[in-house]
Amino acid sequence: MLFRARTGTFLTFAVAGLMTGVWVVRMPALKERFDLDAGGIGIVLLVWGVAAVVAMQGLRAVISRFGSRPALRVAAPLTAVSVGLVALAPSHGLLLGAVALFGMAFGVTDVAMNAQASVVERAHGRPLMSGMHAGWCAGAMAGGLLGSGTAALGWSFTASVLAAGLAALPLTVLLGRSYLADPPSLQEVSGGRRARLPLLVYLLGALTFLAFMAEGAIADWSGLLLHDDLHASEALAALGYPLFEAAMLCGRLFGDRLRVLLGTRSLLAWAGAGTAAGMAVVLLAPGLPVALAGFFLTGLAVCTIVPTMLSLAGTAAPGRSAASVAQVGAMGYGGLLLGPVAVSAVAEASSIRTGLWLVVALSAVIAVSARFLPLRQSTDLAAAAPEPVREPASLAA
Repeated sequence: MLFRARTGTFLTFAVAGLMTGVWVVRMPALKERFDLDAGGIGIVLLVWGVAAVVAMQGLRAVISRFGSRPALRVAAPLTAVSVGLVALAPSHGLLLGAVALFGMAFGVTDVAMNAQASVVERAHGRPLMSGMHAGWCAGAMAGGLLGSGTAALGWSFTASVLAAGLAALPLTVLLGRSYLADPPSLQEVSGGRRARLPLLVYLLGALTFLAFMAEGAIADWSGLLLHDDLHASEALAALGYPLFEAAMLCGRLFGDRLRVLLGTRSLLAWAGAGTAAGMAVVLLAPGLPVALAGFFLTGLAVCTIVPTMLSLAGTAAPGRSAASVAQVGAMGYGGLLLGPVAVSAVAEASSIRTGLWLVVALSAVIAVSARFLPLRQSTDLAAAAPEPVREPASLAA
């Protein structure tokens, strides 16, 4: 049962990453299709991010009450349907409407699958969240390569994104059978009184906000940076994001072991510093090869930050895991919303390269702040994790 649930949750992350990966790397094609400038792309991303945050905050109580399993069974298939509507949108107005639906469905899916991963992680009694997020990276990398390949073949934005949605829909339905039921919430066992979330949840949310700002800026603007500033072809520019995700995949496969070895605070501090250094390489790169190498280094460093924050959230409020993960996720998505928009604002006034220096600054703040997180052994699964059970390499965390 546990292996089935772990596999199913891992694959859910992968399918979600696949849909997002195709959408991200075909952004230049979307820009050309609707004749958008950098500000226009920023509006599309703003609508997506606002919709995700509104859904995550508005439905947080619902997810907490009913659990991650039923939420995920509804939201994941709806995400596949909505990404197909984005692909088919015939006008700019309908595109924004479809993007809003996509953002709402994806926001709930993201919270629910992270809450489900926390359920699985606590059932195993040791850190597994980085391994789950490795599934996201594998899917996003596959989606990015699919987007790059279809761009090279001359496929339109519609054809590429619609193909991803059609492939994802049956998979999300089938994976719904594998999820674990959530343990009873604190609200249920305390006679309906709503317990307040501890301060640690909001501190984790603040750092997740910064991390998502950095990841969102890289994901949404990497292709345009390589295409517009370094003059790479659309197909070559699309390789930046899957290379970034490939590095994230490599790092996350070993991230949980590194967390046990180094300790949570040290891992987060090194990850923040490495992210800042990797993005500095990208932004100072004289040409495409060095920039691509910088994206790989950045992905290798940043990969453990968000999974570790969400893992900590899952144990920060006993009996309210789903609510804690939802709160941290919603705060994080505020950063995912603001990061690309902030880069867009700077890009309008200067250049995309200048705007992406924001990632370096955010990563440095994470590196310093991680040292002061008030963690307890009961909160940090890495503090007393047993030796990992040997499992298939593709699912090892």
